[in-house]
Amino acid sequence: MRNNTFSVRRLGSIWTFLKAALQGEEQDYTSGSIRRAVFLLAIPMVIEMGMESVFAIVDLYFVGKLADSQHAIQTVGLTESVLSLVYAMAIGISMAATAMVARRVGEKDLKGAAHAAMQSLLVGVAMAVLVSGTGLLLAPDILRWMGAEPETVQIGTPYTRLMMGTSLVITLLFLINGIFRGAGNASMAMKSLMIANIANILLCPLLILGWGPIPAMGLIGAALATTIGRGIGVAYQLYHLFGRRSQISLQLAQWMPDWTTIQSLFKIAAPGTAQFIIGSCSWIFLARLVAETGHSAASAGYQTAIRIMVFFILPAWGMSNAAATLVGQNLGAQKPERAVESVHATARYNAIFMGLVMLVFLFASEWVVGFFTQDPEVNRIGTQALRIMSAGFVFYGIGMVMANAFNGAGDTKTPTRINLVGFWFFQIPLAYLLSKTAGLGPQGVFIAIPVAETSITIAAWLLFLKGRWKHVVI
Repeated sequence: MRNNTFSVRRLGSIWTFLKAALQGEEQDYTSGSIRRAVFLLAIPMVIEMGMESVFAIVDLYFVGKLADSQHAIQTVGLTESVLSLVYAMAIGISMAATAMVARRVGEKDLKGAAHAAMQSLLVGVAMAVLVSGTGLLLAPDILRWMGAEPETVQIGTPYTRLMMGTSLVITLLFLINGIFRGAGNASMAMKSLMIANIANILLCPLLILGWGPIPAMGLIGAALATTIGRGIGVAYQLYHLFGRRSQISLQLAQWMPDWTTIQSLFKIAAPGTAQFIIGSCSWIFLARLVAETGHSAASAGYQTAIRIMVFFILPAWGMSNAAATLVGQNLGAQKPERAVESVHATARYNAIFMGLVMLVFLFASEWVVGFFTQDPEVNRIGTQALRIMSAGFVFYGIGMVMANAFNGAGDTKTPTRINLVGFWFFQIPLAYLLSKTAGLGPQGVFIAIPVAETSITIAAWLLFLKGRWKHVVI
């Protein structure tokens, strides 16, 4: 009887904890249990990133059902590689917004947090408009630069043009979620992506394959479904961001540019954007190298493996994002040692998760890849890529947390320098040497990835221990 009572109480406390994590209220993480703080943030952030990864998987699944799936998958993969530059820009300004909003919340300056949020929106919109114009004009050239075959360029140009031309939606989705995370309301970011995903899942089969009076649009249908789904998610975000229930509720009267705040945002966002552009350019180079040494089948297999890997890695990024909010708020509250403890706890949990993912890929990658493609050669290469790349997942999980800890402190320069050396001066040359000079082809690219990621994590950990990030003023 006593055991039953204990079990009921325990289940009740777990339910109360989950409800607190998912209910959508801003939280103060500068006091209380660090483990509780990590999971209150991490649970909705993991779900949020899981929702983001579903976009890629859903598109890949239905595009893989098209008649000429090799060219379609290659188009989606190459476009996604270029869109990673847009993601880098959006993540950079989102990173700045999270750091500044979290710092102001930690200082109990809610008006300052709302002001920083509005200024970040102005910057994000201006940057997205420039990127959209470039994408609309240069879509076919972008595919050619990525090494796409002529038939892929012809088939894929409308898809790439639409995806690049609607960069504003992508930017706002990332940026506003960064604002909510900085305020400690990670569940709002989760809900917006959940809504966007439901719309995308419903629209993908209808627009790609057709149904009843709705014609099959093929590849362009995938772009439409994703864009509309994300647009619905952004509308939900804006409704709550400008509503009166949020403690950092924005007002349209705050739209006037404040160049001092914008300058502070750029100081964080510029190296933050560069941080991800460096990594994204490295991935673009690797994608091109795979396409050159293995042609369309190898490229399709690699892109399939990357999409699957992202599906599992993005939830880990969600957990690591908790470190940014915890570091930002605790530095604002003048509690640097609590910030350190929060990072250690988050890194430990993320390493465990990525270790489990590594085991899945080592022993079940052939089945996982086979779910998304029926092409034997694409399946073989995708399986090989997953098994090799997963070897560095534990280190990668820790590295994610280290990067977000620096970013949450407003020290975006340190991980940017690490990425520059690790990706451009180590990963790219190593991949080139292994794939071309050593004659390993695509396999050489796959090997270079976990080797570089492990080295980057070790460097980040050593610099984190020095503690200079504790003294950054924003």
